Amino acid sequence: MSRTFSVVCEIEPPTRPDLTRARHQIGMLAPVVDDFLIPDNHIGRATVSSIAVANEVHAMGRRSIACLNSRDRNLLGLQRDLLTAAAYGVDRFLFVAGDKPTAGDRAGGLTVRTMIEEARAITGRREFAGVEPFGIGVTSGSRRRLAPWKRAADFVFLQVGFSVEEVVRWREENPTDQPVYAGVMVLASAGMADRLRASVPDIEIPAALVERVRADPDAGVAAACEQVVALRDSGACDGVHFVPVSRYRQVAIELERLHPRPR
Repeated sequence: MSRTFSVVCEIEPPTRPDLTRARHQIGMLAPVVDDFLIPDNHIGRATVSSIAVANEVHAMGRRSIACLNSRDRNLLGLQRDLLTAAAYGVDRFLFVAGDKPTAGDRAGGLTVRTMIEEARAITGRREFAGVEPFGIGVTSGSRRRLAPWKRAADFVFLQVGFSVEEVVRWREENPTDQPVYAGVMVLASAGMADRLRASVPDIEIPAALVERVRADPDAGVAAACEQVVALRDSGACDGVHFVPVSRYRQVAIELERLHPRPR
């Protein structure tokens, strides 16, 4: 593809008021990835604000994408977050619906579609004078058509999967000029495979990979990094959204070996 292949690595935002571990992840992965994605109360649990962690990424000299979910916000809450992000210089977002919360209810009043519309409109207002338009991403299932309204976004993250052929097929069936990032996740254990099958619709995890990980827990890191290289070589996507699942040290070593960044 004409654009540079990029690795966007997800980091784990803190569940306590301490950024030490987040800084460690950023520092460990910075030499081998291009950008960092920070989830927003992922898996329905409270974490430090994705915007605050994105600002920390910037302070460490790297680029970020802050995830914002519609589950936890009304319109005023979204406006607050966009204002905060502009003050910090955080200018790229991934808008998602959000998983079922473990405490409380959904805020209601917003959808990903209305979040896109508001984010597009807000930078034209007086209080955002001088602020460049935000970069906005959306997600899509790799077995679903890209919804027409999602073509208003600037980039697309595909659902995590374990098949390069599925990504190639999706791209053939959904031609778009938007950069597309395929989801790649480290399979950390055989038990994790069972949990993914129960929680992620339509996901297929090769039995051979599950057995490989059952015999050697580190095999999931090698398999995920091999998948990154295969996706890069396929030319089917502009990069990957990589989920290390707490194996960021091993991922940093393996990515350096298989997919070194230009110096």
